[in-house]
Amino acid sequence: HVWTHLVGALILLLPFQQLSQRVDFGQDLHAQPLLIIIVASITYLTFSTLAHLLQAKSEFWHYSFFFMNYMGVAVYQYGSALGHYYYTIEPSWHEKIKGFYMPVAVLLAWLSCTGSCYAKYQYHQSACLLSRLCQDLPSGLAYMLDISPVIHRISTAPPSEREDPALLYHKCQVLFFLIGAFFFSHPYPEKWFPGKCHFFGQSHQIFHVCLFLCTLAQIEAVVLDYESRRHIYSTLQGDLAHNFSALCLFTVTCSVLTAAYMAHKVKNKLSFKEE
Repeated sequence: HVWTHLVGALILLLPFQQLSQRVDFGQDLHAQPLLIIIVASITYLTFSTLAHLLQAKSEFWHYSFFFMNYMGVAVYQYGSALGHYYYTIEPSWHEKIKGFYMPVAVLLAWLSCTGSCYAKYQYHQSACLLSRLCQDLPSGLAYMLDISPVIHRISTAPPSEREDPALLYHKCQVLFFLIGAFFFSHPYPEKWFPGKCHFFGQSHQIFHVCLFLCTLAQIEAVVLDYESRRHIYSTLQGDLAHNFSALCLFTVTCSVLTAAYMAHKVKNKLSFKEE
């Protein structure tokens, strides 16, 4: 699984480098959320690569790298929520959810990290219902919240805007996510070809590829929204970009502390076993 996210992280560096030549991330207040979602995307792909590459060093590092992976996913969930809320959202949907969207996005991102870390620690490789519940429920709720501005915009777009390139990319990101979710939940095609999908074609590998394509389409869509919808989001968001950056830092801090605490618990557990 290593190569799928490693290649994805490297590919994302190219548009980031190109974008940094035409966007002043330091001076443009409204570019801060864009920077957050791009850095969060590269981070989660890198952490996933490290987790799959280095997990075999020892039992302690196996747990620790996967905790780091879950931390990266949580930060990416926050970045996705912020990008959709800041750039993509329509004023009518913004009016309905502005009172709770971002605080709930932070909570669900942290619960996603916490639930995944706990399931890994408590159940390890077990696929029992409680393990799946701890991992999938917060992430599923987070996705439903995070994607709601996109779904609302797609479903309410007038005919004149349906060929908008940003909207097409948003549709692609939803499609790739749904395909990825299917392969995450179902062991195909290895179920059809036992023993022949260890290196290429495994369901989890396909899930990684779909997730990367989803992320790539999402970033393309958000960049187009950033460039073409300033008259909308500058009015809706005002000078709140600094607040959202602070919320990102809070999410990162909570996730890091959670992963560190769980790694400490693993260390104590392994020390007790050795005794």
